[in-house]
Amino acid sequence: MARKKYGNLANLWQIRRVAKQQMYSEPELAALAKKFREKSGKSKAQLARELKITRPTMQDVEEHPERNLTKLRRRIIEMHSPYSVTGPLYLLKRK
Repeated sequence: MARKKYGNLANLWQIRRVAKQQMYSEPELAALAKKFREKSGKSKAQLARELKITRPTMQDVEEHPERNLTKLRRRIIEMHSPYSVTGPLYLLKRK
């Protein structure tokens, strides 16, 4: 009985820890990708060349969150910020 009780307390602690982390939606990830790209001082064209994607795709990454470009958004955020993105809940945590 005691193990079960303490096991539930440990689970509660983990749930609280996860709840304190910020979760991001697709539109928020798109905005973060744009914010970190702008902070890095790179243009969309420069970053598109680095990522080996077309300029219109780079536009879609930042301006059209309804497009499924999550992997590219994650790469941009991780390249130009001190964060790594863990999903599928899209949590940002320091590297």
